Amino acid sequence: MSFFVYDLIFLVLFLTIFSVFLYTRKKNLKREGILYLYKTSWGIKLINRIGKKHKKTMNVLSWLSIISGYILMAGMFYLVYLLVRIYFFFPEAVRAIKVPPIMPLVPYLPQVFKLDFLPPFYFTYWIVIIAIIAITHEVAHGILAAYNKVKIKTTGFGFFPFFLPIFLAAFVELDEKIMQKKKKFAQMAILSAGTFANVLTAILFFVILTMFFSFSFSASGVTYDTYATQSVLIGEITSVNGINTSSPSYDKLLEFSEISEEELIRIRAGEKDYLATKEMIKDQERGEEIFVYQSAPAIKENLSSIITEINGISIYCIDDLVDELSKYSPGEEINITTIVDEGIIEKTIVLEEHPEQPGAPWLGIGFMEQKREGLIGRIVNSASFKNPNVYYKPKFDGLSVFVYNLLWWLVLISMSMALINMLPVGIFDGGRFFYLTVLSLTKNEKIANLSFIFLTKFFIFLLFLLIVFWGISFIR
Repeated sequence: MSFFVYDLIFLVLFLTIFSVFLYTRKKNLKREGILYLYKTSWGIKLINRIGKKHKKTMNVLSWLSIISGYILMAGMFYLVYLLVRIYFFFPEAVRAIKVPPIMPLVPYLPQVFKLDFLPPFYFTYWIVIIAIIAITHEVAHGILAAYNKVKIKTTGFGFFPFFLPIFLAAFVELDEKIMQKKKKFAQMAILSAGTFANVLTAILFFVILTMFFSFSFSASGVTYDTYATQSVLIGEITSVNGINTSSPSYDKLLEFSEISEEELIRIRAGEKDYLATKEMIKDQERGEEIFVYQSAPAIKENLSSIITEINGISIYCIDDLVDELSKYSPGEEINITTIVDEGIIEKTIVLEEHPEQPGAPWLGIGFMEQKREGLIGRIVNSASFKNPNVYYKPKFDGLSVFVYNLLWWLVLISMSMALINMLPVGIFDGGRFFYLTVLSLTKNEKIANLSFIFLTKFFIFLLFLLIVFWGISFIR
């Protein structure tokens, strides 16, 4: 039985227990807008004790929290710029992403949209991660509120009441009248405390993830990204699947065969043979040329993307693969061991001569550049511990993968929550944080309020444009 079935069983059990819990304690439920809030006093004594006891530590954390808030807000501006750039000018990338610009991360999202670049996301992951992130976020608000002598009225969690109760987030309800009378520094420290806690959570679990990965996985093969490709002019194509054509066009390439999306189309151009799939052609922009696969040994034998051995010699990295292939000559047979969903497969492949290196053996596989550009890209590169072209074998079967994916999602969502919450828009912590910043600089409430309203409307308008351009990108 797959984990997906167990996850669905857990989902049903959770909703049942959660519904019974709420029904037996419905006096604590309060309707506020579209949300139901379950209000209680859980943790208030502990939060007050921490906030009031460690005053020197709280003062340092207040400064760090505010500095972190500004860094996250700047990072969010940069991410919005990247989103606008991608959605406005790179429709092919938007089609590959598939997901609209505003889409809550809910269980099974990667599976439903077939986002192969993301690991599966189960309800079990979701409920554990939301609990960790929401509790640490709100407790951090409460601790700095207690330090600044802002009363904590209630704690609890909120959820949408549609059909079945769905857990949304934890909350710490502060006395807003006391909060607004505090100095701007104190208010900004309290507002940014939650996102600072999310950053610390991400860092902590990234360290745990790194340690767990080194303990639970071992390098056991090489993964390649694509078969060897080449661009050809459409006007030079002389036949498709053996049928001669004198006036080829982009649309005719798709009409020449009734084969499925995955099957290969044989293309001849410039006295050379190439291969392509219908899906490959459809995903390209219409123009005078198209990218096709070279007729290489790997694609002709439908070689799996994970190579573990060549003639019994273990392959652990790209250098191992290159060194082992260099021992053979064009025309020689080699046995390649690969891994597919069904298990281990061994194939006999005849090497060909490299088209650009006479006398060198050629398998016909490619490795894409994995370097990420920009500030965030450089941070990700420096923090990465996993070589994208290495296949890592789990030491504990499904358990290694399950825990690794859980930790991976926890780090990603923690940082995402930190960034999104510092967006200078009314509903987020960053909204009032931005307002207080402008007020501190201008000493003018009218300017601060107008700046806050303008930026909120501006980001809402940008979101509307992103959704429009997302829709346009799918119109071919």
